Amino acid sequence: MRDFDLLVIGGGSGGIAAARRAAEHGARVCLIERNLLGGTCVNVGCVPKKIMWQAAQLREDFALARGYGFALPDPPVDWRHLKDARDAYIARLRKIYADNLAASEVTHIAGAASFVDPHTLQVNDETLGAPHIIIATGGRPQVPDLPGAELGITSDGFFELQAQPDRPLVVGAGYIAVELAGVLHGLGSETTLALRKDLPLRSFDPMLGEGLLERMRESGMHIRTRQQIGELRQAAEGIEVYDPEGEVIGTHDCVLWAIGRSPAGDELNAPAAGLTLNERGFIPTDEQQNTEAQGVYALGDVTGRTALTPVAIAAGRHLADRLFGGQPEARLDYRDIPSVIFSHPPLASVGLSEPDARAEYGDAVRVYQSEFVNLRHALGEHKPRTRIKLIVTGEDERVIGCHLLGDGVDEILQGFAVAIKMGATKADLDRTVAI
Repeated sequence: MRDFDLLVIGGGSGGIAAARRAAEHGARVCLIERNLLGGTCVNVGCVPKKIMWQAAQLREDFALARGYGFALPDPPVDWRHLKDARDAYIARLRKIYADNLAASEVTHIAGAASFVDPHTLQVNDETLGAPHIIIATGGRPQVPDLPGAELGITSDGFFELQAQPDRPLVVGAGYIAVELAGVLHGLGSETTLALRKDLPLRSFDPMLGEGLLERMRESGMHIRTRQQIGELRQAAEGIEVYDPEGEVIGTHDCVLWAIGRSPAGDELNAPAAGLTLNERGFIPTDEQQNTEAQGVYALGDVTGRTALTPVAIAAGRHLADRLFGGQPEARLDYRDIPSVIFSHPPLASVGLSEPDARAEYGDAVRVYQSEFVNLRHALGEHKPRTRIKLIVTGEDERVIGCHLLGDGVDEILQGFAVAIKMGATKADLDRTVAI
């Protein structure tokens, strides 16, 4: 058996961050990854998604530029070129991850890990031991249990598409659904988005879902609200989609399931480590990422907490600082974490939504809203409006939520997030001279 100070299961952003930080503190670290280094974010998530989003934005810019006097055509995207260039970029990122692990003197083993006991793992044909083990195995896309579901693809399959779909159907109401639907529509596909209820992004402030739905409809995307899917069947013209009553609701050349993600921890043999998964399969942790098993920790998407790459990275680094850096109180503060959705247009949110704020603070909540047309669209045919919503509480009007929709809000949010984290009031914002 090979012994280490720390074993990390999962080579995504959180696992790599924890492994490298622990190694910087002098720990002997081994990282185990069964698939590709970089995890979901690098390979089939944030990074390739953002590249596709940028491509769709560029195509929208061609249309906007005509209002400024540029006689530009409406060119189709060379999907194969875009995919090859994107995949080459991702491959370079994976090499950088591998090089960084080597530079930090972290041992990297390719294989699947399973617990023998709380301090021992079986990996391939080898047994590894350590007093500390971190689980950072991430998540995977869900596929519904209905006839013909295998005819559809998930977000993983989206990044494998060899050609652009002409008539895709995206099923889902969360951030993955609206992002990928926006990319496909922005690149010229005749896209349909099927929502189970009336609005997308129901866990966010209602202004964001309502505003995005309005903008998607204005852009020409087909939206089907309160749409249940009962079955998929392969036909000569494409994939026939049926509702639960057996009525055909459409025929599409691609059906993309974006109905949520499940934790990827079911193959760890968790009971051998003394771990009990919750009813949804997540690994519960406390404020310092401890599980119920002494010396076993979990972070990132497998815990069911805020599923964002920067969150997993920060949690991993804090945990390594606590275990090996002499910082016993180190932990991530999960409050007021900013998030951005790369829809078309992008959305940005930090703090409490209005319903959550009213549930917590009642009549002490006040809401300030504003909207305007970005000067970028001054000469364009369409005049989309940027929306801002500020939520405050108490006599001093402390800011407890900020929600934005429109061009550039993905960058604008960071400053508001800092201010809210520092306890800013509306008066503080009012005293700040605008740029």
